[in-house]
Amino acid sequence: MDSLRKKKVAKIESDYVLQREQQEHTYVKKRRGLIRRLTFYGICAAIISVLTVITLISQAGALEKKTAEMEQVKSKLAQLKKAENVLKEEIVKLEDDEYIAKLARKEYFLSEKGEIIFNLPEKEDDSD
Repeated sequence: MDSLRKKKVAKIESDYVLQREQQEHTYVKKRRGLIRRLTFYGICAAIISVLTVITLISQAGALEKKTAEMEQVKSKLAQLKKAENVLKEEIVKLEDDEYIAKLARKEYFLSEKGEIIFNLPEKEDDSD
């Protein structure tokens, strides 16, 4: 039995065998090229995917920041509109002579003839 296992096997040198070896070599070469191309395309796809995700995250952050800024501006706009309404009411009141006289008495301590102005202290919350 040992003698059968130790026999040397000779390679057949025929056109068919050479052709099959050449086909096998070409197949291995094409397969290696295919694996290289697929690896390259996979790496490119991964890079593009990562860049897309990074862009989306940064845009979401910018959008959130702009939304917060818009809310602040809307709040400020509401305050300014409220102040505008108050000022418009003040303009209407300032067209009334009685209001102007009342305002002059209060702010500048002016009086009409025969009037006496008394300055009373402001009320304090805690009484002693």
